[in-house]
Amino acid sequence: MDVLARVAELRAAGRDIISLCAGEPSGGAPTGVSERAAAIHASGVPLTYTPALGIAELRHAIAGHYGRWYGLDVPAANVAVTTGSSGAFMLAFLAAFNPGDRVALARPGYPAYRNILRALGIEVVELDCGPETRYQPTPPQLDAAAAEHGPLAGLMLASPANPTGTMVSRGELTELTVWCARNGVRLVSDEIYHGITYPAVGDPDPRGVCAWELDRSGVVISSFSKYWGMTGWRLGWAVVPDDLLPAVDALAGNVALCPPAPAQMAAVEAFNEDSYRQAQGFVDEFATTRSVLLESLPRLRWGPAAPADGAFYLYADLGTALAGFEDSTAYCAALLEEEGVALVPGGDFDGVGGRRAVRLSFAAGREAVVAAVERIVRFQAVDRRR
Repeated sequence: MDVLARVAELRAAGRDIISLCAGEPSGGAPTGVSERAAAIHASGVPLTYTPALGIAELRHAIAGHYGRWYGLDVPAANVAVTTGSSGAFMLAFLAAFNPGDRVALARPGYPAYRNILRALGIEVVELDCGPETRYQPTPPQLDAAAAEHGPLAGLMLASPANPTGTMVSRGELTELTVWCARNGVRLVSDEIYHGITYPAVGDPDPRGVCAWELDRSGVVISSFSKYWGMTGWRLGWAVVPDDLLPAVDALAGNVALCPPAPAQMAAVEAFNEDSYRQAQGFVDEFATTRSVLLESLPRLRWGPAAPADGAFYLYADLGTALAGFEDSTAYCAALLEEEGVALVPGGDFDGVGGRRAVRLSFAAGREAVVAAVERIVRFQAVDRRR
C-alpha cells in the first residue's frame, strides 16, 4: 500500500510510472456482469439488505460452479457469500479457531492471513517454505512445528499462492488433508486464483484441486476478484462445512450484515458461458505475458525465482542485482524513483528471507512488463557498490 501511494503521488506529478505491484487484473469484470449492474441501477429496484450469507440465486450459481469445474455436488446451503475473500477469511477464522489456538501457514505468504489471525488472538506458526518444497508446506514440516510449538488447530493453505504462484498437486494436497484429519487440524484452503493457472499439456487438474474433492471438513475460500477481474466489487465466498455453518451464519450478520446487494445481483452473470469465455481470454493473456517475463529472467540477473504455476506473480530473490542496496525495500524505492517501475519488496511476505526478494505482478499485461524489464535492466546497469 505504501508503494501504491507513492505511485499515485508520482503520477500526479506527471511521471510515467509502470506499476507491477497490485494483484489486480487489468481487464475488469465480464461484460455481462457490468451490463446487469447497469440495468439493476437503471431499474430503480430497491437495494436493501440481503440475507447474511447472500442471495439464494448467487449461492446456487456458486454451487453450480463447483459442479462445472470440479464435478462436485456442493449444496447451496454450504455457500456463504462474503464481502470479498477478506470477509471470508475473517468469518472462517472466527468460526473455526479460538484465541490461543495455533494455526500454521507458509512463509513467504500473503500477509493478511497472519495479520487477521494475530488480531484475533490466534498464534501464527510460520513454516519456512523455500524452493526445496516449492514454497508449499509439507507434513514433515507440520510434524516439526507441532513438536516445537505444541498441537496445531489449523493449517492455512494457498494454491496457487501469493506471492509465489506455486501450487500443490493432487497427491500433495491428499497428504496434507490426511495429516490434518489424523491430527484434528482444520484446513482453510485459499483457492481464489483457481483458473489462473499454466498447466502442462495433459495435466489432469488444469485449474487446481479443490480441497472439498478430498475432504469436506475444511473451509474453501474463493473470490470474484481474480479469475473474473472484479476486485472493486468486493465479493467473495466460502464453502463451509456443516459443523461451522451456524457460527458463520451468526457471525456474518454481526460482522458485515450482508455483502453488497447490487454486486451480488450482478455477479450471477459471472457464471454464464460468455463470462467464462471472457475470463479465460484474460488468463490466456496472462500466460503470454508470463512466458515473456520468464524468458527475460537471464537479462534481469536475479537469483532463484518461484515457478509461478498460477496467479500472476513472479517472486524472486534479487541475487547479484541487490549489490549496493541494504535490502529489497531500498532496491524497490530506488527503482521507483529513478526508473518509474513499481515492484513490491519481499519483506511483507517473508520477514526472514524476504529482505532479498521482490514480487512482480504481471497482471498489468505484456506491453507494461516488456517496458518494465528494459527499465530494470537499465537501472541495474548502474554500479552502486561504493
